[in-house]
Amino acid sequence: MPDAPGDIEGLIALMARLPGLGPRSARRAVLHMLRKRAVVMEPLARALAQVAETARDCRLCGNIATADLCPVCADPRRATGTICVVEDLADLWAMERGGGFKGRYHVLGGTLSALDAMGPEELRIPALVARIGAEGVSEVILALNATVEGQTTAHYIADALAPTGVALSALAQGVPMGGELDYLDDGTIAAALSARRRL
Repeated sequence: MPDAPGDIEGLIALMARLPGLGPRSARRAVLHMLRKRAVVMEPLARALAQVAETARDCRLCGNIATADLCPVCADPRRATGTICVVEDLADLWAMERGGGFKGRYHVLGGTLSALDAMGPEELRIPALVARIGAEGVSEVILALNATVEGQTTAHYIADALAPTGVALSALAQGVPMGGELDYLDDGTIAAALSARRRL
């Protein structure tokens, strides 16, 4: 294929930054969009512009929303006494795909890491502690990835929540050490949630 014009090469370079896309996959995606401009590229461009304009963090849990509260926090049918703590949005969406959890969430935004300058304030841990009393929470489920960083963060949260007296549990069977929630199948997530254990 002959070299593409600079602006198209720029689009390919931007697409190649997305997770799961390398330069070759990005080139194929851009070529497909160019061939299907009216049905793929133009609606995609409009959707991207709209989401860039309206998306923001849910003021309660940290999920992505287009209003002050995300759909989960705004849903009156969701149980308010249980909060499931996850590292990031991909983990929240993975839990929702499983369909086994009917409470609310708290998105940390990562894990504790001195190398990445990620401390409790950056991870929204103080906001989690504040939610316990404000919302009358009776149980916190720590659905953190089974990595060293995830488990370190879980222990820190357990210590921070100890004075509140809230019951703590963690995902159990089905989540392998070193595993990440976003890569697990729905059945494994549901089994791990139902077999959670006290910390």
